[in-house]
Amino acid sequence: MILVDEPRWPGRGRLWSHLVSDVSYDELHAFAEMLGVPRRAFDRDHYDIPEVRFRSALWLGATLLTSREITVRLRAAGLRRPKHLARQAPPVQR
Repeated sequence: MILVDEPRWPGRGRLWSHLVSDVSYDELHAFAEMLGVPRRAFDRDHYDIPEVRFRSALWLGATLLTSREITVRLRAAGLRRPKHLARQAPPVQR
């Protein structure tokens, strides 16, 4: 399932949301491509998407959750990659 949080994270003069999948990175990359988000926006286990793409993400089927709920779901799925593990190989895809 694709998950997104509210655009609350400031950066570069904008507000940003986190876009994740609790199924696989492949699902996440495919959704981000449909949304028009460049691959360079991928950061370890999520995409940072600007506020202007937030409503489109919901329209395409992303589920709105809090940031905390997203983290819980990523951990439960085994897809969370904390900063200290960012240089290691990504987890095995399911």
